[in-house]
Amino acid sequence: MFATLRRSAVIFIALLAISAPAQQTRAQRGLADDMRELVETPAVSGFEHQLATRIMAQLKNRRLKTDNLGDVIVTMGSGAPHRLIVAPIDEPGFVVSHITPEGYLQLQRLPQGGNLPLFNELYAAEPVKIQTPKGAWINGAVAGISIHLFPQRQHPPSMADLDNMYVDVGAVSAAQARTGGADVLSPLAIDRRFYRMANGRWASPAIGDRFGAAALLEVLRSLDPAKVKGTVTFAFVTEQWLGARGLQRVVETQKPDELIYIGRLMRLPAGRPGRETPPEFTQNPGSGVLIAAGKPGADLTGLAAELKQLAAQNKIPLTTDVSAPLLPRGGYLAQAKLPERTVHLAIATAWPSTPAEFIDAHDLAGLIELLEAHLQGQAAKTSIAGAQTFPEPVLGKKSATAPSNETILKTLIETYGVSGGHEANVAAAIKRLLPRWAKTETDSAGNVILHWQGSPHSKAPRIAVVAHQDEIGYEVHAILPDGRLELQPKGGGVLAYFLGHDALVHSANGMHPGVLELPEGWEKPDFRWPRGRGMMFHMDVGARSPEDAAQLGIKTGDYVTIPKEYRKLLGKRASARAFDDRMGCSALVSAVWALGPDLKGRDVTFIWSTSEELGLLGAAVAAKNLAAAGHAPDYVFAVDTFVSADSPLESPRFGDALVGHGFVVRAVDNSNVVPRRLAEKVVSLARAAKIPAQYGVTGGGNDGAAFLLYGSTDIALGWPLRYSHSPAEVIDGKDLDALARIITSVSRNF
Repeated sequence: MFATLRRSAVIFIALLAISAPAQQTRAQRGLADDMRELVETPAVSGFEHQLATRIMAQLKNRRLKTDNLGDVIVTMGSGAPHRLIVAPIDEPGFVVSHITPEGYLQLQRLPQGGNLPLFNELYAAEPVKIQTPKGAWINGAVAGISIHLFPQRQHPPSMADLDNMYVDVGAVSAAQARTGGADVLSPLAIDRRFYRMANGRWASPAIGDRFGAAALLEVLRSLDPAKVKGTVTFAFVTEQWLGARGLQRVVETQKPDELIYIGRLMRLPAGRPGRETPPEFTQNPGSGVLIAAGKPGADLTGLAAELKQLAAQNKIPLTTDVSAPLLPRGGYLAQAKLPERTVHLAIATAWPSTPAEFIDAHDLAGLIELLEAHLQGQAAKTSIAGAQTFPEPVLGKKSATAPSNETILKTLIETYGVSGGHEANVAAAIKRLLPRWAKTETDSAGNVILHWQGSPHSKAPRIAVVAHQDEIGYEVHAILPDGRLELQPKGGGVLAYFLGHDALVHSANGMHPGVLELPEGWEKPDFRWPRGRGMMFHMDVGARSPEDAAQLGIKTGDYVTIPKEYRKLLGKRASARAFDDRMGCSALVSAVWALGPDLKGRDVTFIWSTSEELGLLGAAVAAKNLAAAGHAPDYVFAVDTFVSADSPLESPRFGDALVGHGFVVRAVDNSNVVPRRLAEKVVSLARAAKIPAQYGVTGGGNDGAAFLLYGSTDIALGWPLRYSHSPAEVIDGKDLDALARIITSVSRNF
């Protein structure tokens, strides 16, 4: 990304040097390019330096200066009147305040107060970025409650409480965390990507904190200094969430005659019990330019009235909405005096200050045109980039040599495949990763099966090893009249880990970005997450009608996932979504390479099953087929997650297996109890081969239970997984190595 940005900056500077027209400049560096760079660079309040530096790189040919708060200031023209145009660049986030002896980071939020509904909860079990003292960014995962252990808790911890927020960077000690780059005072923000949805809707965490800066960059790119009357100062200000410190500094030093502030509408303070509830925002994306007012329906006077008239003359939609004052009451600063001619311009954001926040780029274009008309009497039209469609990950060619376990795992993690008949891409990836001699078959349920034929006279037991291909997600159940998608869940998870975040619809023509909507009342102080079976959820992809959705290529039956990526942590640890059960699938692939085509007469079947998350459905078909053919296995090794309590949020009473300490015999779970002598036999095999092994009790079920009906014995194996069924699961690659080795061993020797 950075290389692309540098190339864009070179083009931009060259065009300025030859005085290119505004329209040509915009064609080279568009509004969407600015927005992507602005939102994909985290800038937690008080830690905005990196973003400020990138903004300055776009403004090299302007009269530029900065102050010691990090505010970026550009001035053009001279004399009166002196107009000040301001946009904030910071966002709410966290700073590391403590590192535990076990290597977890603890946090303080910035801002420490404020009305930010669900902000802490929507960070739970999410991938995050932590900035090192040298300015680099490392990966982390916020700890979350594991869904499989949740039913066993009488009083689970609240993720709204900062005392329960821990960040996992893969460290096993405070010293390792610090050596890896994390430290007290490191800012932390949710990992993000900029998405262009249909009909000009743009989504990203913090996009409501950056549209003002994007507007200023566009105006500065096209503004002709010769047409400016008086003096115009543009300021990209810091620490707006921390008492508007940057804004106040700039107002005090510049002493303008007129102030236009461009930034998100701010929630009024939450009402206290027994007092009147403060008014909520009334406008939605697509409403045009907004003028902030202290109460609904307020009359506009002065500069606000002039801008309203100017908008009408230029056919720019404009209305009002409620917002808190620009300068907070109280605080530690002597309040700067705002000029009488002050106005707060904004555009509407959906799901404000959540990871699912989005705007309508047409509103932003109108805002830019209004500013240009105000400053130089005319405005250039701003083009809006179209919706994005992403291709499914492309598989490489079959390898002639065994890929590394990490390569296998990364490939399978970054391949999508939801329960309920959507696993075909995962099956294709598994087949591509296997050696050329491995001739698989696929049954009616989509299970991928590899069989080593045993001798009819062999006394060795028949063995099956099974791991499931599928992951949790959603399926499009209906397309509503307003174009939103109604989704049916495929597998369960903690709602806060998914709702209020970006998502992808997987259709025949590719992946379409959108956001999963939060439940009604999410912004209320007494909000409680809904519970119960049969719930439907909703997704916004920017479509305004079923016809819009159809034009995108979306139809009922398509599946929906949260975006995922294999992210390396410290050591051999990694974070991603769907390690359950891509770790198991990867271990089977690795074992196939280790076993080779000849198992010396042993009868062994490997099964990569489907729809485990919906009730072991694929395994049930495989078990029935094997039994009907007279080949029911004597022993089935079901390879699945051992949901671990190795987390500061869980009790070690249950699920006690340590990440990085080897595979686990899943001796007891909700679907099976392994006979103790067989659990001990597996552990003995492991110790003889110097394979690190553990055993214990956890939650959830496993595919081996589907074989019990036909006389098989289920010996479940797994590996320790933190934060199960979340976007930020954490594993250790050493456990994958151990798991692959024990599967190889039991296939040959059990």
